[in-house]
Amino acid sequence: MFHIKLIDELVENKKDLFTNMSDRVWDFAETAFKETQSANYICSKLEEEGFEVERGVAGIDTAFVGTFGSGQPVVGFLGEYDALPGLSQEKGIAEHKPITKGGNGHGCGHNLLGTGSFAAAIAVKDYMEQNGISGTVRYYGCPAEEFGDGKAFMAKEGAFDDLDFALCWHPAPINSVFQMNVLAVNQVYFRFKGRSAHAAASPHLGRSALDAVELMNIGVNYLREHIIPEARVHYAVTNTGGDAPNVVQSDAEVLYLIRAPKVSQVQNIYERVCKIAEGAALMTETELEVVFDSGSSDMVQNQTLDSVMEKNFNQLEPPKYTEDEVAFANQIRTTLSDEEKNTVWSRGLEDVALTDFVIPQNEQDSSTGSTDVADVSWIAPTTQALTTCISNGTALHSWQAVSQVGTSIGQKGMLYAGKLMAATALDVMQDSDLLQKAKDEHSQKAGKDRYISPIPDEVKPGLIE
Repeated sequence: MFHIKLIDELVENKKDLFTNMSDRVWDFAETAFKETQSANYICSKLEEEGFEVERGVAGIDTAFVGTFGSGQPVVGFLGEYDALPGLSQEKGIAEHKPITKGGNGHGCGHNLLGTGSFAAAIAVKDYMEQNGISGTVRYYGCPAEEFGDGKAFMAKEGAFDDLDFALCWHPAPINSVFQMNVLAVNQVYFRFKGRSAHAAASPHLGRSALDAVELMNIGVNYLREHIIPEARVHYAVTNTGGDAPNVVQSDAEVLYLIRAPKVSQVQNIYERVCKIAEGAALMTETELEVVFDSGSSDMVQNQTLDSVMEKNFNQLEPPKYTEDEVAFANQIRTTLSDEEKNTVWSRGLEDVALTDFVIPQNEQDSSTGSTDVADVSWIAPTTQALTTCISNGTALHSWQAVSQVGTSIGQKGMLYAGKLMAATALDVMQDSDLLQKAKDEHSQKAGKDRYISPIPDEVKPGLIE
């Protein structure tokens, strides 16, 4: 229990540093592979805290690794700081009010996520210095989790290969160990090129790329009946070919996300989607270009590390909330439908505004989302926490989430997550038998050297234009 108390004090002593950082990253609100200000800011703070920083990791300008100490064990804290497009929103208000129309916003709370992992890394470093603990602490600056799978590219280049174990967390409406399975995913562009023509005077001379996109989407919709029910296939038309209906569209593009429980299942569905795209090109006499953008894996759970994390959940008291914070959470909840208030994380908590207690591991359902943390979990034992940063029923990737993750509600959850991860890291770092048990479980579930990147060798990060 000694290190629990000291970790709590170490995080609280630098509370202003951490809350100010989360505010700055919230303000930057930069999207995938463009997080220049956020990355530079976090790097500068790592250096101020005594970390050596390597920038441009895996050939990605906004990826970096901060390192303190030397030798074994090597613990990695995974940080994210990318925002989402189109989610600009003023903080601390319960109405939809963009700061900039069409601008970016932290709809998944990565301003908190990256800072919470930073807080954990700093607390472990400070503890090691005060108590003469040996080992290596790393903070991994991981860009483009939302749209680009930065960690998967970093994993492919070996950035995590010498890790003994890794820790991460995510903002949520609950406090719990993250034990949900996630779906593997491929992110792929399908580009069609046809021939423009006057749509009234000479339509027979045109070959419509937009028709090809529409036919492809219809074909994929028919495919849905014939794939496993756990799979998810969704798309966005990213180029309709222009705004003039009297011109046959010569160029059009659609972006697909193909998800399934296993990488092999995603690959199977992806190949079938490609055949549908080829058929659409044949029907419209257009040319097809398939551009694989990114992908991530399914998760390898580690019960050994999860159990350590859960122990610390039970020893570290969750944050309590002021009357004003609860009132604001309830105001946000008035903007939600009854269906939203009964989502996976909030089921059974419909009358609870802010969760200030711990949810046991076995009360969670499976997730249909995806995360590139999964790629790290294939390389080293990995555990994650969820902490309350938003009111129950709030959907991630929403303006309501953006509003809340910029307030004290989100910051309380962030500091709590930092303490949980730091305490868990120290438990494992100071118990070689426990670390070996986690590694043995990982080897059994993942198999030694069995990580196979879902990203083809020729694909480079963030280069789609």
